[in-house]
Amino acid sequence: MPTARRVPPASRIEPPGPPSDRFRRTDRYRAEREWKRYEGTGQRDLYRELRERFLRRHAVDHGWVLDVGSGPGRFLPFVGTNECRRVALDISPEMIRLVSPAWLASGSADPMPERVLGDACRPPFPLRSCAEVVVLGNTIGFAGRDADELLREAVGLVGDGGVFVAEVAPAPGERSQYFSRLPASSVARLLRSPVRAVLPRLDREGFRAEPARHATGDSFRRLSALDVRERLDAAGFIVADTVAVAPALGPDPERIQAVRSDPKAWSHLLELEEQVGRRPERWPHAAAVLVAARRPASDRMVK
Repeated sequence: MPTARRVPPASRIEPPGPPSDRFRRTDRYRAEREWKRYEGTGQRDLYRELRERFLRRHAVDHGWVLDVGSGPGRFLPFVGTNECRRVALDISPEMIRLVSPAWLASGSADPMPERVLGDACRPPFPLRSCAEVVVLGNTIGFAGRDADELLREAVGLVGDGGVFVAEVAPAPGERSQYFSRLPASSVARLLRSPVRAVLPRLDREGFRAEPARHATGDSFRRLSALDVRERLDAAGFIVADTVAVAPALGPDPERIQAVRSDPKAWSHLLELEEQVGRRPERWPHAAAVLVAARRPASDRMVK
């Protein structure tokens, strides 16, 4: 990737309009809270591990890899492999400041990521300069009215043969009605069974959509997984994987915590959530959906 300014002064960045301006002003307290958002409870472990597994499955082996809206870089160790050159891009100086200590805290022996302060709607990198680009968390949604522009710019950075990974938040989420009526201890015991024995019970009783907790207004844009897949298809990408994040037990912290203490049940829960999450009927009501796609290499493209 051609050179980009590393942690330039905020005053030299082209002033973004709302809602980006709110994130540029993120203070230290909120930046540190963002780092802790995926640790401390079984539910947070579930959300984190499902994303890590997804990233591992679609990591490229070499080249420049970019985390757009990286925050402190929670998932950077899983973007690409140790042969890649990692870059964190975020609009918040406090988030970028935390990338170095957060990387050390992750325990990764790989080289420290490059840190670039900038607006994801105006990324300071040439088109098609990255082997992998990821846009995780709620980066796209919190772009609000600029969500389409941010997505278009991020997709444009992926080079031939490269991978694009996006996360969107289509809805408030849903949960399994079968799990919901069982005591937490019973769910933990049940999940010691093979996933194939549990799935028919979930299917028989179905899923219940979660109610909206608050109005999003113009500050948050909900994109569907199908919308993202169609845009990637129009851009010439091949969609490889689409997974709703924890549609079965995700909104249920009590039952997740009971499962967390049993390694066998926990591994089965991860497998089950991924199997259920790949079903297209789970995507519209999911609180989060991960999409991975590859831009074909130019020498393989059919004219």
